[in-house]
Amino acid sequence: MSQLPELVIAHGTVVNSSGRRNAHVVVRDGRIEQLIDATEPVPAALRTIDAAGRLVVPGGVDGHCHVAQVTGRFRTLDDYRTTSIAALWGGTTTIIDFGIPRDAQETPLAAALHKKELARESRCDVALHGSVVSWDETVPWQLEQLAAEGVRSVKMYTTNRGTTMADGDTILKVMREMVRLDGLTYIHAEHDPIISDCTRQHADDGRIGIEHLHRTRPELAEEISVKETLAMAEYTNAPVYFVHQSTPGAVDLVTEARARGLEAYSETCPHYLTLDETVYGSAFPEWYACCPPMRSAETVAALNNRLAGGAIHTVSSDHSCYDLSQKRERTDDIRAMPHGLPGVETRMPVTFTAMAESGSSVEDFVEVFAAGPARINAVPAKGAVAEGFDADLVVFDPAEERTVDGGALHMGTDFSPFDGRTLTGWPAVVVSAGRVVLDDGGFHDPGAAGRFVARNGFREHLSSAAASAPSNVPAAH
Repeated sequence: MSQLPELVIAHGTVVNSSGRRNAHVVVRDGRIEQLIDATEPVPAALRTIDAAGRLVVPGGVDGHCHVAQVTGRFRTLDDYRTTSIAALWGGTTTIIDFGIPRDAQETPLAAALHKKELARESRCDVALHGSVVSWDETVPWQLEQLAAEGVRSVKMYTTNRGTTMADGDTILKVMREMVRLDGLTYIHAEHDPIISDCTRQHADDGRIGIEHLHRTRPELAEEISVKETLAMAEYTNAPVYFVHQSTPGAVDLVTEARARGLEAYSETCPHYLTLDETVYGSAFPEWYACCPPMRSAETVAALNNRLAGGAIHTVSSDHSCYDLSQKRERTDDIRAMPHGLPGVETRMPVTFTAMAESGSSVEDFVEVFAAGPARINAVPAKGAVAEGFDADLVVFDPAEERTVDGGALHMGTDFSPFDGRTLTGWPAVVVSAGRVVLDDGGFHDPGAAGRFVARNGFREHLSSAAASAPSNVPAAH
């Protein structure tokens, strides 16, 4: 057996969220064994990749993906094989999916275990969030079982009445349990009574087609739901994470709560940073059917300012793989069409381009793309190019431009909301658990090599990360 390391990435500029250095990255047995100053000779290895003139960043951690998701009569068209391959093409080496009950008969525990079984086909590493729709006396036990499985977060929706919505009593009770189990509460925050009333008024006026989506879900509905949820989090002392925030007002509410000592986090998505509500007047408005909808150009600019200022903690894809035939079934009625966009493959270049345009550094990008999602979601050994961490790595040239061709992507659908856009920050080399899966020779399918990642307790992980972080890895904040 060879004593040589399997891989060395030589002469690259290694960028973590805390800083950068020129180094050779030595990989052995799926882990980063050593970082050697680039002025030193390149160590011998079974394979060497020259990264001179390029950046080496940690593989992405996408904290918000929906794989093989069933919602009502619609099912996304992907599976773990497809979505994980697309993730790797896009520089993401770990995805976090949701075990959301498919109907009232499926329990939160069963939903998560079902997804864990499906994830055996994944090409990249996978973690899971649980989800609770309604409270009963079995929920505390189910959440204990999920925690024992390494599922340490639970998502709840404050809208979608009749399908995935959890009422206020359920949210508060689950928050208490997540505190007890050292977990994290995820919230889709949109005020259901406001949305229901606004949608009904538009329907009564005959303005219920996809071109009116952005008018039926006002910014106020998102912000008042964030405010109410923060009050419950403050009352229960529960850490809370808000998915896909689309308004600066929602982000500001989280910032203010953090200033009062709450453990609260803001996530946004690439489409909210780059697309505005004028897309609903385009030739293909169904390409942009998602909730919350796209906002005004002024809101988009302000959201980018919040990201540049560090108020947004993660950028996730909210990947949902419907195709145009599903989207076009009922473009006449937004209440009957599926909402969600494919984006796991384009998260890296869209986010990098948006952040570069707003003056953010590569370190800032690494924080929201990999380091922050790994730390906040308590995913061990992810989010940094550092000794002892998993060898999940991306090599790219920050100046290289490519134009998105939705039909040439790998997400299992026939469109991209970013089709035709010129972006920078595409991966040239992707290493997942020490395996080179993307290079100049194309994609190299590793097979069903992805691992299920059991997550740590939320506060336990932050304390451990703060105590043990090496100098080139950010401490918790």
